[in-house]
Amino acid sequence: MANIELEASRSDSPPSGSQAAMPLSVLDLAMVAEGATSADALADTTAFAKKADELGFSRFWVAEHHNMATVASTTPSVLMAHVASNTERIKVGSGGVMLPNHAPLAVAEQFALLEALHPGRIDLGVGRAPGSDQATAFALRRTTEDLSEEFPRNLLDVMALLGDVRTEEGLWRHFNATPEPASYPQVLLLGSSAFSPQLAGMLGIPFVFANHFDMGGTLHAVEIYHDNFKPSPALDEPYAIVSAATIAAPTTDEAEWLSSPSKLRKFGLRTGQLFPLLPPDEAQAHPAWEHAAAMPSNAIIGTAAEVVEGLEDLAAATGASELMLYVATHSLQERIRSLELIAAAWFA
Repeated sequence: MANIELEASRSDSPPSGSQAAMPLSVLDLAMVAEGATSADALADTTAFAKKADELGFSRFWVAEHHNMATVASTTPSVLMAHVASNTERIKVGSGGVMLPNHAPLAVAEQFALLEALHPGRIDLGVGRAPGSDQATAFALRRTTEDLSEEFPRNLLDVMALLGDVRTEEGLWRHFNATPEPASYPQVLLLGSSAFSPQLAGMLGIPFVFANHFDMGGTLHAVEIYHDNFKPSPALDEPYAIVSAATIAAPTTDEAEWLSSPSKLRKFGLRTGQLFPLLPPDEAQAHPAWEHAAAMPSNAIIGTAAEVVEGLEDLAAATGASELMLYVATHSLQERIRSLELIAAAWFA
């Protein structure tokens, strides 16, 4: 099992063995494996969501990435509508909508509509990054301006349009996201740096840290969130969700084998190369494999017992209220088996 590099444990971390009371959720990118199509990837995501629903996971989130040959999830609201229609209980959300790419009113309308279709089951996870390169960001936004400074105001506009008014003036004064809402989606702020946890804490909304990016800073970000948290109409207490890259298999060696495609792809992303999602044997035969295999990682890989132990360590160190699993394997069958093994050990 890969080591989890955690700087220190929070003093308010949950007691060991508390996993039965802690929700587990799932993040999916609709990855297009080598030789597959976008339609295949989206069908796999739907099947994966149905299995997560059956197994008792709390949320199923889909991402927003653009102009990437290996990611079919470009438009979370569209994919969410399909996933929600094909599941029964699980909350369906965006991990996340990259707000600088969109008009706040358009986002609010899309998610108000989703909430009307599936009351109580819709999450709006909002991110500040473009989810793409600068050329793609320009194609989406039609401007080269840095829109990051507008993010807090745009987020407040989205929140207000979805029923959580925090300002005296804003879009909510003149526009409605939907005519007669009966309920609203939950708004959560995503991040992988220090900016978002501070803002989420100040606004008193849930914070989600992208620990699966494997870029470090997890404990620092969660600490910032807790230190800045102020009770709000949305939350009385902090609620932090931490993601984790996980793969479980009957043996540690098999789990490590199944992790080869994602390790190679992550190495490619870090070195400016977009490698395909290859089968494990082809990944390990790739010229860059030795470098990919040597790359440090915080992924939690092993048997179900080893993965549960790693997740417990992550929860204890971060004081997270919920963990979100990112399972990246070459085939759907491997992802489903991984979820089944983890669920059986976690929810037992």
